[in-house]
Amino acid sequence: MTEAVFDPSLVEAEPASAAVIFGDRIELAREFTGQLVARGDELGLIGPRELPQLWTRHILNSALPAPLVNGRVVDVGSGAGLPGIVLAIARPDVHFTLIEPMERRTNWLQSQVDLLELANVTVVRARGEDYEVVEPFDVATARAVSALRTLIPLTAPLVRSGGELALLKGARAAEEIEKAAKAIRKYRLTDVRVEELGHAEGVEVTRVVRATVDP
Repeated sequence: MTEAVFDPSLVEAEPASAAVIFGDRIELAREFTGQLVARGDELGLIGPRELPQLWTRHILNSALPAPLVNGRVVDVGSGAGLPGIVLAIARPDVHFTLIEPMERRTNWLQSQVDLLELANVTVVRARGEDYEVVEPFDVATARAVSALRTLIPLTAPLVRSGGELALLKGARAAEEIEKAAKAIRKYRLTDVRVEELGHAEGVEVTRVVRATVDP
C-alpha cells in the first residue's frame, strides 16, 4: 500500500509568512506538513478538502499562538498534532504533553515526534477527563475539540493556580464565552478574553480564548 494518498498538486503552496513564523524551524514544519499530506487521509487525520488550505487554516493557525505558551503545556485532544506538534516545532524551549484517546492517533503523534526528533514532546493515550495530574501544567491548549463550556472542565483541572488556558476557537469565540459562563465561574477563571492573532503576519486570523486559572 502506497503512503501517498493525496494529490500533491492540490496542496496549498507554502505562504511566505510561514518562514517568518517558524524561523529556523521551518524545515521541520515543512516535513510535518508533508507527512500530513502523505498520510492524513489514510489515517483519518485530515480530509482531501483541507489540502487547498492546509498551511493557512491548519499549520499557521496552530503556530500563531506559540508566543502565548510557556513552561509545561498540555494539549488536550491532540488528534493530528494540531496544534500540539506544530507548537512543539515552533517552541523547542517549551515542553508539551499531548493527550489523545485514540490509539491510531497516538501512534501517529509518536511517529512524528520520533521522525522530527522533538525532544520536547510526550505523547499520552488518555481522555482529558481521565488524565491523572502529577504536576499541574502552566498552560492548557486545545483545538477543534468541543464547545468552550465542555472544554473548560477538561482543561482547567490540568492547570496550576495562576496558569492559563489558551484554547483555539473559531469566529464565534466570544459567543462561546457567554454560553460558558457557568463553567467559567465553577472553575474560577478570570481575565477571560478572545485574542486575535495573525494580523501582523497578514494571514488568516487565529482566535484564542485565554483565561487565568485562579486558586
